[in-house]
Amino acid sequence: MPEGNGRITRHQPVEPAQADAAAAPLSIPPQHFYRTAALPCPYIPGQVERKLITELAGPEAMDFYNALSRAGFRRSHHLAYRPACAQCQACVPVRIPVGEFAPSRSLRRIQKSNADLAIRVARPQATFEQFRLFARYQRSRHSDSDMASMTFGDFRAMMEDSPVASRVIELRDAAGAFLGACLVDVLDDGLSAVYSFFDPEQRRRSLGTLLVLALVEATRRRGLPYAYLGYWIAESRKMAYKARFRPLEGLGAAGWRRLALEPTL
Repeated sequence: MPEGNGRITRHQPVEPAQADAAAAPLSIPPQHFYRTAALPCPYIPGQVERKLITELAGPEAMDFYNALSRAGFRRSHHLAYRPACAQCQACVPVRIPVGEFAPSRSLRRIQKSNADLAIRVARPQATFEQFRLFARYQRSRHSDSDMASMTFGDFRAMMEDSPVASRVIELRDAAGAFLGACLVDVLDDGLSAVYSFFDPEQRRRSLGTLLVLALVEATRRRGLPYAYLGYWIAESRKMAYKARFRPLEGLGAAGWRRLALEPTL
């Protein structure tokens, strides 16, 4: 989150492309879509990835992004993107129908073990406290990604420069120490996780999973039906945690459908 080969910027090589009209109809005036150059896939060895991207700008940006999200797009800064790989369909957009979600025993244990933490939802405003934790997280988990070299200015742009409504979910312990955050977009049918980071040394707390649970609860409190988790790849260990949240819906050729997943505890 953003998934794929690092940040997406307007400086990446792109070529014009036709939008995938079969994914979902858009009720927004025509937009320009572009396809990025092929890069090594960070999730499946030997594969390459390409993305279909379009810019979010102007007074219709929010409505446009709402429609794109239902068609499987994600956001990075001012761009919306989705995989457009010619030989691979492994990336599946997934979402949790929060009205049907019931945490498993293992998820309830994570909630109980973190009952001492304070969870706060606020407007995104980048701070050096956040950036220090973000940098530690990148060095620990994604040292080979270009996000590991982001400056505070880059981080502030990621957190604050959004053409759509956004919020940030923060975790703090009883002493006020900052332990993690998830940047989310507010859609007309749910909340969509953009990027999350957390203290990599607090392994026993399972803070990444806790942030997803907090996303589900924040979605429920807003009275919205879905918590969007981005893309899930069945073969990817990095994305295995998303399958812990049941029921889970995936977007395919027939639209959004319940995924048949292996039983979990």
